[in-house]
Amino acid sequence: MHIQSMMAATVLAVFAAPALAQTPPPHLPADLSPAGVRAADDHLALEAVEGTEAMAFVRAENERSLAALTGDPRYETFRQQAFDILSSTARIPTPAFLGDGIGNFWQDATNPKGLWRRTTLDSYRSATPVWETLIDVDALSRAEGRDWVWKGANCLAPDETRCLVSLSEGGKDAVVVREFDTTTRAFVDAGFVLPEGKHRLEWLDRDTLLVATDFGPGTLTESGYPYIVKSLKRGQSLAEATEVYRGEQGDGGYGVSPEVFRDKDGVVEAVLFSRPLDTFRAQTWQWVDGRAVRLNLPERVAVQGTMGTQLIFSLEEAWAIPGGPLPAGDLVAASLTTLQQPEIVRSDNDPQVIFHPGPRQSLQDTTVMSDRIVSVVSDNVVGTLKVFTPDTTNPTQIRWHATGIDVPANSAVALGDASRSRGTVFVSSQGFLTPPTLSLADVATGELDEVRQAPALFDASTHVVEQFEVASTDGTMIPYFVVHPRNAPSDGSTPTVMFGYGGFQIAIPPAYKPELGKLWLENGGAYVVANIRGGGEFGPAWHQAALRENRQRAFDDFAAVARDLSARGIASARHLGIYGRSNGGVLTSVSITQHPELFNAAVIESPLIDMLRYPDLPAGASWIGEYGDPRIPGDAAFIARYSAYQQLRPETDYPRVYITTNTRDDRVHPGHARKFAARLGDQGHDHLYYEETSGGHSNDADPVANARRWARHYVYLSQQLMD
Repeated sequence: MHIQSMMAATVLAVFAAPALAQTPPPHLPADLSPAGVRAADDHLALEAVEGTEAMAFVRAENERSLAALTGDPRYETFRQQAFDILSSTARIPTPAFLGDGIGNFWQDATNPKGLWRRTTLDSYRSATPVWETLIDVDALSRAEGRDWVWKGANCLAPDETRCLVSLSEGGKDAVVVREFDTTTRAFVDAGFVLPEGKHRLEWLDRDTLLVATDFGPGTLTESGYPYIVKSLKRGQSLAEATEVYRGEQGDGGYGVSPEVFRDKDGVVEAVLFSRPLDTFRAQTWQWVDGRAVRLNLPERVAVQGTMGTQLIFSLEEAWAIPGGPLPAGDLVAASLTTLQQPEIVRSDNDPQVIFHPGPRQSLQDTTVMSDRIVSVVSDNVVGTLKVFTPDTTNPTQIRWHATGIDVPANSAVALGDASRSRGTVFVSSQGFLTPPTLSLADVATGELDEVRQAPALFDASTHVVEQFEVASTDGTMIPYFVVHPRNAPSDGSTPTVMFGYGGFQIAIPPAYKPELGKLWLENGGAYVVANIRGGGEFGPAWHQAALRENRQRAFDDFAAVARDLSARGIASARHLGIYGRSNGGVLTSVSITQHPELFNAAVIESPLIDMLRYPDLPAGASWIGEYGDPRIPGDAAFIARYSAYQQLRPETDYPRVYITTNTRDDRVHPGHARKFAARLGDQGHDHLYYEETSGGHSNDADPVANARRWARHYVYLSQQLMD
């Protein structure tokens, strides 16, 4: 079929769909080809990140929205409360093993851009650790006249005295990399330096890096990520580096990545290259004797690490190998030698299943140690901690034994940094109403030694937590948590915010959110976490159930939870709002356009919204594996059914929504948020739009800006749901 005929057939199919049986929205293109979508878009100028028209729009919208939000008498109280929480010196300093000590990045009122610092483990355990500053980011920014935002340090094992420090201008994902010496506490003269870019890099040895980056014209994918890996020797320029692996320019995902796995003494066990084909599918290659050898692994796999000659990985799809297929979700060990073979026959326990999750279980986090593996296993969205130990009594019949480590019940459990040489890993646990506890686990003994307990930063005594579930449109049971006042009435009058994500296999477990507790719960509010499909709560199948043409399931799940809240008398539509950022912005914008009758507020932050043009807005093409490709007729058909930017209708009564993003967001383009706000305005719908000019997608620039951000959010939600 000719492409124009295919597009015409696609449009007919879209218009004939039950969801669009009424008159089509005025801005749904009659022609769903890329050219047709572009021609129907009257706000393309807002895609120019710092274009004249775009910035004029931002200034006008910001002025109007700030008047409504910061002019509210609650704003200053909320801002101060949020800042006190975000800059509190009573917070647990997040630890990372650094040489023979502990490193930490810290922000507070005195150091809003932050300090990279270190101490000893014994000092860290004490009530008053003595810290030595390595890099003062505030001082560095002043000295260099740059808006530096810390993005981490990659230090060479085992001594970890040489580190690759990543600094972002204004919070962007793109970073500048500089080599730093922790012994002299200074950047290395004539050391490794990489210009701004979205780099993928690893230390190979003290004088060699493996680097995937922008090597010049034609070396990036359409998403702006690298597909070539080179070996960069000390003293070489990027142009002089030696190519060691190459994908293809048409590759998807987030760019090729080198991975160097080391034993407890820092000796390299394996060098792998991950070549993403799309958002979730990738080839895995091993660098063997100076050449790349493709490993015989499924394309949907998560490599967890190496244990000697064994590769440890979790399956994101079933692995159909002779001798017995292995299901998705399993944690598996296989020898690298076996994986190098063109055909694999499962025999002599190679590959071996380490752990097979039950129907309501999933692997959430895994760390591979020298002779054991420690994993967080979610059980009905509650964290448990397990250690897997190989029994090597019979080398040809190795069996893995699982032992549990006691962690607080009904908590989210997460693994922090690990030390192979010490055989220890940091473990945190927290609940909706329970502040985090940080412990150090000895994986050999299974002992969990509490290191720090965070203080309560809001009064949780007034609230309780309950877990419910509801049948979605297709009958699938969707679990959700409710945190509500202990004596809440059953008439739907409790102001409630519902959180959701539903994408990229990301789970939302119980978590302590002190700014929410202080600004919302203490004022009588409630909140809900909806564990909808598309997330990772129940493993790969839960995620893949809402991919591409099945995306509507995530939206249906979210709406089902909203209806159930009303049916239970927890929150009526008048008092129910929703919050989502990034992929959650797809969820919230679609929820508002499909079910405006269910909600009275929506915070739509750093969002994807124009799903018919998202691959054309950097770095959108990297997510095609999640959403589909609207440049393909069949994909355009199912995406057009829900894309909120095109589905807006002037005659529909939408609640006043709050859309917010960041000019420096180079992950999710600010054009999505701008265009949605502009179209709402065109159609006469009341809305608020605010665009921060620094901070990036992660909102990690500093606690000062973040406090303002949370104050705006909760002023808006209070206006919509409490007033």
